[in-house]
Amino acid sequence: MVLKQLFFWLAIFWTGLILISCLIQSSDIPQISIPNLDKVVHAFFHFVFTTLWFLFFKKQLNSVNNSKPLAISFVLSFFFGIGIEIFQGLFTATRSADVFDVLANITGATLAVVVIILLNKYSRLDRI
Repeated sequence: MVLKQLFFWLAIFWTGLILISCLIQSSDIPQISIPNLDKVVHAFFHFVFTTLWFLFFKKQLNSVNNSKPLAISFVLSFFFGIGIEIFQGLFTATRSADVFDVLANITGATLAVVVIILLNKYSRLDRI
């Protein structure tokens, strides 16, 4: 029960962090001139997002099989990422929707799924 609550609050915190980070004015973000760094950040955000929500859903559903929690967390990440891009296009003055950000989000979520599957295969993640 404690782990389920911990995973839930970590996932909520991370979701809020992504939301705030993606919707603040771009002029408030420090500028670092590394090509495509923002895509790496998007992928990282969604890798962690998918992982945290997977851990919560695994506990929430008391699932022995990882496929349902993985599918739910991946789909949640997918639609959350699209939603953020739509919000950027509609509600911010200094941000714009970018299909490549969505692709980076999907890449991060997919990497999380692959890592979770590999961890489960080789280290018995089902004990969590």
